[in-house]
Amino acid sequence: MAKSCVWVICLFSLLLGHGVLELEASQHEYRNPQSMQSQSSKRQPYRTAYHFQPPQNWMNDPNGPMIYKGIYHLFYQYNPYEAVWGNIVWAHSTSTDLVNWAAHPPAIYPSHPYDINGCWSGSATILPGEKPAILYTGINPQNRQVQNLAMPKNLSDPFLIEWVKSPYNPILIPTFENNIDPSSFRDPTTAWLGPDGRWRMIIGSNRNGRGMALLYRSKDFIHWKKAQHPLHSSKDTGMWECPDFYPVSNSSKNGFDSSVIGSGIRHVLKASLGGTGHEYYTVGTYNPENDTYVPDKGFVDDSRGLRYDYGKFYGSKTFFDSAKNRRVLWGWISESTNATIDLTKGWSGLQAIPRKLWLDKSGKQIMQWPVKEIEKLRTNQVNLPSKVLIGGSVLEVAGVTGSQADVDILFEISDYEKADVLDPSWTNPQELCSRNGASVKGGLGPFGLMVLASKDLQEYTAVFFRIFKVQTNYVVLMCTDLSRSSLHLDYDKPTYGAFMDLDPVREKLSLRSLIDHSIVESFGGEGKACFTARVYPTMAIGDGAHLFAFNNGTENVTISSLTAWSMKKAQIN
Repeated sequence: MAKSCVWVICLFSLLLGHGVLELEASQHEYRNPQSMQSQSSKRQPYRTAYHFQPPQNWMNDPNGPMIYKGIYHLFYQYNPYEAVWGNIVWAHSTSTDLVNWAAHPPAIYPSHPYDINGCWSGSATILPGEKPAILYTGINPQNRQVQNLAMPKNLSDPFLIEWVKSPYNPILIPTFENNIDPSSFRDPTTAWLGPDGRWRMIIGSNRNGRGMALLYRSKDFIHWKKAQHPLHSSKDTGMWECPDFYPVSNSSKNGFDSSVIGSGIRHVLKASLGGTGHEYYTVGTYNPENDTYVPDKGFVDDSRGLRYDYGKFYGSKTFFDSAKNRRVLWGWISESTNATIDLTKGWSGLQAIPRKLWLDKSGKQIMQWPVKEIEKLRTNQVNLPSKVLIGGSVLEVAGVTGSQADVDILFEISDYEKADVLDPSWTNPQELCSRNGASVKGGLGPFGLMVLASKDLQEYTAVFFRIFKVQTNYVVLMCTDLSRSSLHLDYDKPTYGAFMDLDPVREKLSLRSLIDHSIVESFGGEGKACFTARVYPTMAIGDGAHLFAFNNGTENVTISSLTAWSMKKAQIN
């Protein structure tokens, strides 16, 4: 029997064993995700417990996140009919804590010629007088991408259930006179006010392989005029999807409204590069007088640059949480399985845990950490005393629900003499992690966590560090290795990697992992490097999932602290 037949049979058996039935038939109406009572809402091994997702069908980009009258709003790209992309509407959920969510009817759906073929990604802006406005991309009958405006019908409703489309729609149409490709003109950002009192926003585009953040200005938020030059562009980067542009501070972890400028304020420009499936960002200087943005020295604005997340994370969007003065990031986690499997299980895609963002004190990168509210789900805390992990050893962390956990571990190194020397040609961290996975012994490393692991360690996902010597300094490589994440199911099992801007001699070498059935989100160096992995274990599910700390290097490392919690299930949709 062919290998493909074997894993398909295993998967179907696994899913059927966990209560999967046939898919619900399509209907010619836009359904409220909360009202769905399909097989997808029943227990499945890969459904998550505290990550945001609808009960069934396809979801992708987060759209228009905001806080209004104390209520958090998340809109997202959603197919009401099946677990593949298509028929896209803006689904809508609200929360008071960014953890538990209630679903509402779709806020924006195809209803006019300017969006009849889909309501694609966009952003929310809070206008003066606390008036939310949504800018989004619509697809017209000619499959051209045009920009549209929608406003709440009732501002006294904190849940913003009903939205009304502007009679001026479409407010922006791509024209060849402006040299805009109508198939590469999408995803407007949150707008910001300039010192001249005019609104600005950017729209992602592409011209002959040059990715661009097209800049538009408006006095009334309805009539927009294209600036002569993009805010920023970069050759050979392809389509810039889901751009984002926001201020950060040199001296504070606080977030800021998108219109804030002034002393000590830097700006972040992020683009999702459609050709790579990854997101890249730069930190730089924004000049509001001539609307130019210049990345700081050392930042690269192409696929060699910095990423929010070095794993499966795309189409992200931030918003300013005015209630807690923080910048919050949402990101879409796609599946690693194919459409046939997704249709069988009846759902596809979910959102990463929302993260607080701030500029590192060095100014060299953005830092990320799960929002504080997620900690309310922690239960059954387990603490391990300080312990030396000798080379080649594995330590099980007992008393924790291995499939649904939050783990925080801190390592200390006392002797760096046996650190492997970093070859100058090893410039690609992902390739380096692939060549040196969790099973390849080194001097200092690999050491870290084995999560979603079977008892006998035939199956596991490894998140770990390696320390290399470069002349008189040391370099930390962080990796997530999925090569053993599933024994029987055949899917994309990459190894992710990134170098961390961290001196292990003087700084803490910490690792936090959020484990949720088929998701592992890991944060190294207190948020200096982030990895989201999508895994589908066939043995390490439910009570069969275990958690281990390990050291596969030749030199000892010390666990100075390890705290782990089982995680309660959130109430989502």
